[in-house]
Amino acid sequence: MIHEERRSQEELAREAIKQALKDLKKRHLLEEGAHAPAYVALSRPIISQGSEWKEKAENLEVELQQCYKAQSRLSEQLVVEVAESRALKASLQEKETTIAELEKELTQTRDECSQLKTDLEEKLRALELVMIEHQELKAQLEQVTIRAKNAEAENKMLVDRWMLQKMQDAERLNEANALYEDMIERLKASGLEKLARQQVDGIVRRSEEGAEFFAESTVPSICKHRINAHEGGCASILFEYNSGKLISGGQDRSIKMWDTSTGSLIQNFSGCLGSVLDLAITHDNRFIIAASSSNNLFVWDVNSGRIRHTLTGHKDKVCAVDVSKVSSRHVVSAAYDRTIKVWDLQKGYCTNTIVFHSNCNALCFSTDGLTICSGHVDGNLCLWDIQTAKLLSEVAAHSLPITSLSLSRNGNVVLTSGRDNLHNLFDIRSLEVCGTFRATGNRVASNWSRSCISPDDNYVAAGSSDGSIYIWSITKADIVSTLKEHTSPVLSCTWSGVGKPLASADKNGIVCTWT
Repeated sequence: MIHEERRSQEELAREAIKQALKDLKKRHLLEEGAHAPAYVALSRPIISQGSEWKEKAENLEVELQQCYKAQSRLSEQLVVEVAESRALKASLQEKETTIAELEKELTQTRDECSQLKTDLEEKLRALELVMIEHQELKAQLEQVTIRAKNAEAENKMLVDRWMLQKMQDAERLNEANALYEDMIERLKASGLEKLARQQVDGIVRRSEEGAEFFAESTVPSICKHRINAHEGGCASILFEYNSGKLISGGQDRSIKMWDTSTGSLIQNFSGCLGSVLDLAITHDNRFIIAASSSNNLFVWDVNSGRIRHTLTGHKDKVCAVDVSKVSSRHVVSAAYDRTIKVWDLQKGYCTNTIVFHSNCNALCFSTDGLTICSGHVDGNLCLWDIQTAKLLSEVAAHSLPITSLSLSRNGNVVLTSGRDNLHNLFDIRSLEVCGTFRATGNRVASNWSRSCISPDDNYVAAGSSDGSIYIWSITKADIVSTLKEHTSPVLSCTWSGVGKPLASADKNGIVCTWT
């Protein structure tokens, strides 16, 4: 269309030029006609016609100048129109080039569209196959679900039978306890009270030197060792069962084992991917479990020093962990995803999950391994059935978040510490407060500051943000000692199960042992 417009403009220009030439010729003829009288007059006498010729010559000269001017204007107009014609021709060539490129792109697009259509047909056929497989898997899933429901019903029946057996065992245990109490009374009467306590305990414990029987815990007063254990802080420490070996975990992602008699490093466990927030050890001292800020739990074999399991499933940092005292197989953990998970350590996977509206900062197993105690950010203390994951009871223990739980040796009392700077003893059977400990200078340093009860259930030890360690007598409900060695907030305290020493760890990664 642009080409036709350009051609029509060129034709109009040519016709205009032809018309201008015709006008010039016509004007020339007219001028010749006008000059005819002049030629006639030439035959007349020159003197008589001189003035008339002069006037006509001037008129003709004026008309000739006008013709020249008209011819100049037409020439200029012709030049302009020729230039416009050339510009239009160049524009036409550019547009024709653009049209050719667009046609080429259109061809390529059509080819791509055809290829995409072919790919779509192939994917539709693959989708049909996947849908068929999905239907088959769905049918298999329904069959497996039916079998699972049947297995669950059978499991429930077995659990009921097992609970009945446990009740019968409990009755027999009560009878045995009655016999033990009767024996204790008779032994007291005969002046053998100390021997009776050792027999009722059912186990002869030795001190760290391995030569003394288990004795009551002594109030520590002297810092025996000051160990630079970790870089960036140490949030968790614990002793091996019936041993003086201390295990520590820090922000430098390492777990270390120390000999508290010499203060030397025994073993270093590596492989943790985040800061260590809590530690636990199985009752047979075979496995160490670390709760990590990397959302995982790591399990080390103490003998080989290698990671046995990496327990994954939490969606936020894991801040608490404990192992059953009945079976080294069961582990419980809490994370800041508002869940508490129960793990099977032999199989290495989660067997149950508890979801709660408040994050859990600390937890522990009951002595029978059937109940979980948990302390939460809202200040509540909860008891859970490990098998059904149901909430058994709940009590408002503190006005601010609970930071620590420590179970007594007999399993009847649990110590809770909170950000309200109180340390409460609760009867685990009734969840009633049976003791409260506070001090003017005692300030809980963090949401995971761990306090502890002595192995003989006579003392409570708790660290403070000023670097001090406060020790209360449970029977007197009063401070019996204040230990000062740390220069930064104390994050964790733990007592050896053999009665001594007491260990503490602070925010600078310093671990102290006290005797």
